[in-house]
Amino acid sequence: MAARVKRNDTVEVIAGKDRGRRGSVRQVMAKNNRVIVTGINMVKKHRRSQNPTMPSEILDLEAPLHLSNVMLVCPSCDLATRVAFDTLDSGGKTRVCKRCGVAID
Repeated sequence: MAARVKRNDTVEVIAGKDRGRRGSVRQVMAKNNRVIVTGINMVKKHRRSQNPTMPSEILDLEAPLHLSNVMLVCPSCDLATRVAFDTLDSGGKTRVCKRCGVAID
């Protein structure tokens, strides 16, 4: 199955506290339908001290977002768009922008 969003794609958040913000996809978790976007959906994690030499700390981490809450940004028209698939002569598939019709890959 072809993926609509891949690693290093630019996406725009369309729902939630970070709506309207853009970022690059750092990781895709296809099994859970989630993505981690750089600098988006930041949460604080409290880490306990493991030994006397390592202090406890509060970390800022990126939490995963559901795929339905992000849209791919087309590199040619620079707008958030839905993704269509087009078959190539070689038998493979390529992603296509639904707004301008340009191949994304």
